[in-house]
Amino acid sequence: MAVIKVPTSFNIDVEFEVPEFYRRLLALIIDMAIEFFYLKIIAEIIDRAELDFIGFLFLLPIFVYHVVMEITMNGQSAGKKIMGIKVVHENGGRASISQFIIRWLLRVSDVWMVALIFVLAAGIGFGHDTETTILILAVLAFLITDIVLVISSRKGQRIGDILAHTILIRTNARASIEETVFQEVADTYTPVFPQIMQLSDRDINAIKSILETARKKGDYAMAATASDKIKSHLKIHSSMSPFDFLDVLLKDYNYLSVK
Repeated sequence: MAVIKVPTSFNIDVEFEVPEFYRRLLALIIDMAIEFFYLKIIAEIIDRAELDFIGFLFLLPIFVYHVVMEITMNGQSAGKKIMGIKVVHENGGRASISQFIIRWLLRVSDVWMVALIFVLAAGIGFGHDTETTILILAVLAFLITDIVLVISSRKGQRIGDILAHTILIRTNARASIEETVFQEVADTYTPVFPQIMQLSDRDINAIKSILETARKKGDYAMAATASDKIKSHLKIHSSMSPFDFLDVLLKDYNYLSVK
């Protein structure tokens, strides 16, 4: 399985598994199937209720499907969830809402995909007329362009990913970032290192990524190097083990960031 190394702000590379192309393709097919059946159902409702004049409003959920799902499901659509892939910030942390929006706005092929789904839902096939044939060929052309970009990009990025600074990674059932780092912190929790709030969001994302990677690989040296750099930068003196130190830092951040 392909792996990409992402440099963090602590000059430590963390590794992420790049999803195989078939996973991305199947995720897309699953999402298209959901959109297709949605349109079939809506088309029946519109036809029976004679709501043709507001029919275009029912297309809106299709256009915003991906951005809404990825924002509300932490980087995943239904298809991505089933295929075990997700969108993250290119430094390994959670992508922001603005990144999801940028990525969505530049999903050029998706607009054509919606058009194709609408045509299929309406029961119009290839070769039915010249306009339909051109539409289907245009969809295929944009889809092939996206495929070429994904295959040729070192990180498997489409143009939207490149400009939004996002990547697609495999989720790991044993130790995903959310399972190992994001924790519920009790209201009675007492922060140990309030200096953590001096770090930027990018730094916090880097710490989360380093901790997840170091735990997964059992790489004590990686955790120790990151701990030493953080202690030096924040002028912290601690005898905690590197893993415990990084974990406490993240708990402190989770607690202090919402206070």
